[in-house]
Amino acid sequence: MNNGHQPATKADLAELEGSLSAVVRDSETKLLTAFYEFAKANQRRLSELEGSDATLKLRVGSIEDRLLEVEKRLNIPPAA
Repeated sequence: MNNGHQPATKADLAELEGSLSAVVRDSETKLLTAFYEFAKANQRRLSELEGSDATLKLRVGSIEDRLLEVEKRLNIPPAA
């Protein structure tokens, strides 16, 4: 199958199949690696967000406690 004018032989087709299989395998590997890296980055981002969320909730809770103490001292009923 050198010049494109002769009919392909079984050996030519087998060689082409092997080449295509290698290309597909390489493409699959690259795609899976890219998806894995994407998932890993998203997991890291989600973990950071959860940590930030917990810290924010802790700080808001602390502020609410302090505000309640101020309201108690000033004898202001808390708003619902």
